[in-house]
Order: sequence, then C-alpha cells, then structure tokens
Amino acid sequence: MTSNLPFSNPLSEASIALEAAKKASQAVMTVYGEDFTSHLKDDDSPITKADLQSNDIIKQILLSTGHHVLSEEDVDDKTRLGQKRIWIIDPLDGTSDFVNKTGEFTIMIALVQDKIPILGVISRPTTNTMFLAQKGSGAFKLENDKWSKLQVSQTRDITQCKAVGSRFHLTDQEKEFFKKLGVASFESRGSSLKVAEICQGIADLYLTTSDKIKQWDTCASHCLITESGGKITDMSGNDVLYNTEKLNHENGLIVTNGLVHEEIIRRYSS
Repeated sequence: MTSNLPFSNPLSEASIALEAAKKASQAVMTVYGEDFTSHLKDDDSPITKADLQSNDIIKQILLSTGHHVLSEEDVDDKTRLGQKRIWIIDPLDGTSDFVNKTGEFTIMIALVQDKIPILGVISRPTTNTMFLAQKGSGAFKLENDKWSKLQVSQTRDITQCKAVGSRFHLTDQEKEFFKKLGVASFESRGSSLKVAEICQGIADLYLTTSDKIKQWDTCASHCLITESGGKITDMSGNDVLYNTEKLNHENGLIVTNGLVHEEIIRRYSS
C-alpha cells in the first residue's frame, strides 16, 4: 500500500504516516470487535483502550523521523513551539462514534511546517479506506488498493448545498444558522468524515461555532480540503494556523467547497 503513492514527489514522511495509520487501524479494529469499556477524561470526553493503543503505535512509528509528536492523548510540553516541523495526531477521532458503534471514526495524522499542514492522512478503519494529501500535490482516496483523486463539488448556490455536522455536538445556534442559510439538506456525520465528504464532492459545507475544537481535530483534514480545491477558515474568514501556543480554534471553523465560503461568512457576521 505505502510503496505506490499517488503523486510523483512524495515527502519522505508520507509512507511513514501511511504505515502508522494502517497499523493503528488494525489495532483499533481489534478493540472494536471486543467487549471494551470507556471512561471520561478530565474534559468529559470519552477514552478507550483503542485510543491509547493507537496513540502508542503511531508515536512509535512517527518518532523515527525525529519530529516532535503532538497528540490528543499526551501532555503538551510546549517544546514543539521551537520546531520547524511537527506531527499533529488524533489517534482516534470520534471516540463517541467508536463507543456508540456508528462506524464513523477515523485516525488522523498530519505533518505541519511553519504553522501550515503539508501532509495529511486520514484512515477510516471500518471501511479500510485511506485519505492522503500533500501540499501542492493533491488529495487522494485509497480504496480497494486503488488511488482516486479528490475534487470538491462545483455547487455555488447555498440553497443547493448539502451540509454535514456533528452527531453528538451540534448546538442549537448551529441548527438555527443552517436553517437561516436554507441549505438543501443536512446530515450528521462522525469525526473527520464530515470534511472527507466535502473533499469527495459528496457534501458542500460543514461549520461549527464551538471554541472547543483542537488542532488535532482538524490538521489532517485541513491539508485534504485545501488540496481537493476547498477552503477552511475560522467563522470570521481568518486563516487557521497550527503549532501555535493555544491549541483551541477559538473562533469556530467553516469548511466548504470554496465557492460558497465567502457568502456563508458574510451571512454569519450579518
């Protein structure tokens, strides 16, 4: 799988990230088939044995590159701030979906250089699907051992847009805004699959006004949406940066096919 990459000039880290995602996915699926338990972390988010096993596997593989690894499951010691390149990972994005057996959870691995994601890998273990993007080289999906290029939709009319949002964290404010926009449809999706659907042209729009989203929740997706022709900013239209002092995206997020982006920001601020 990792020897046949879909672009001609892969970063040396690309095959390493894919290997880490593949091995972590196998471990996660083993736990998924067991009678596992979960408990709450200090921030009231769930954690399972799968999160911790995935974290250990990914870190062990990625540390061979010499780059610092920032993970949801580890203490942030801030030494990353002096590094030019770092990994940002979410070993199990969508733990609530994992616990509730929706199948909509992912593993996210991203490489950041100078605050910008330059490599993104997302694995969906339940379907054995892998997403890969590299800055300047495009975004791709690996399914049945075949790579296909990702491209966002060409929808320009918001009333024709298919919106996706969180299954477990959608707020009343967000529901009202989707209603105000008059989108054609809204569906709940788990984890980073919301952005993955926009990258594939299946959906057109995702947003959250929450200030609780962290950089590991979005970093790999950021590279994917940018390389598939879409756009990601905060709710005011500002660039989203990584390996910064604060890990929260304090002003929410909006991810679109790019064509409806400015209009949605304008209507949100009005």
